[in-house]
Amino acid sequence: MEIPEIPNLIHYAIPFFVIALIIEVYINAKKKATIYETKDAITSITMGLIGNVFIGLLSKALVFTIFYYIYSNFRLFTFPFAWWTWVIILFAEDFSYYWFHRTSHKSRFFWASHVVHHSSQYYNLSTALRQTWTGGFYGFIFWLWLPLLGFHPVMILAQMAINLIYQYWIHTELIKKMPNWFEYIFNTPSHHRVHHATNPQYLDRNHAGIFIIWDKLFGTYEPEAEKPIYGLVSNINSFNPLYVAFHEWIALFKDVFITKTSLRNRIKYLFKPPGWKHDGTGILSEDIRKSNQ
Repeated sequence: MEIPEIPNLIHYAIPFFVIALIIEVYINAKKKATIYETKDAITSITMGLIGNVFIGLLSKALVFTIFYYIYSNFRLFTFPFAWWTWVIILFAEDFSYYWFHRTSHKSRFFWASHVVHHSSQYYNLSTALRQTWTGGFYGFIFWLWLPLLGFHPVMILAQMAINLIYQYWIHTELIKKMPNWFEYIFNTPSHHRVHHATNPQYLDRNHAGIFIIWDKLFGTYEPEAEKPIYGLVSNINSFNPLYVAFHEWIALFKDVFITKTSLRNRIKYLFKPPGWKHDGTGILSEDIRKSNQ
């Protein structure tokens, strides 16, 4: 099978990211809106540059090696680099992303990385760049079934990059609604604003990457109604990239290794949802949602 050479799509998308961000900043300034805060935007851009450009090179090398090993030794079929294969992997990869994203809100071990992306109290294109520095080294387990099935690692990583690039444009308040047919099928700024909001009815909703259909199929869809309030349930109020990247890992480490409780409860801190406490004093997103109903 001839393997086409696919460039690093994210690196090629950077000029588009920059141009779109400049346009959004210009429109924001012209409207005298307050969707940007300088220190917050700089933090987000710094997180993205280090996470995607530098650390991303290491994590992608690791992921490719593992994918290739599975593909070479255990694959069940061999999918060619054909147009119909790209259509299949478009949906298959996005399905993986949905469950990875949903788990990242339900398991504190995964939340420790994903919380980075939600830590900004602003919602703009720079927020899309606020990416984890650690998630790439273990979140890939949700995609392991793809090389096992027979999709080439080059194809998988390319589609993962396409998914990430797609999600850039939905981090904006300038686009209110897309056409109804588009809103019904695809993830949009309206859907994703809900995902980033801390309003009780919005918590842990709309985990879509490209297709919102997964949320509608699996019961996690919530339409945008009231104005979203962005950030975390308990905001960190810091612009230090190191703190943003590792604050939840430090808190998780303390709960697992320092908290005076049983070994069973210590392990639960890894897999229970964010906010869970062994003594019942924690506040879970589901509790907040129910109290609002």
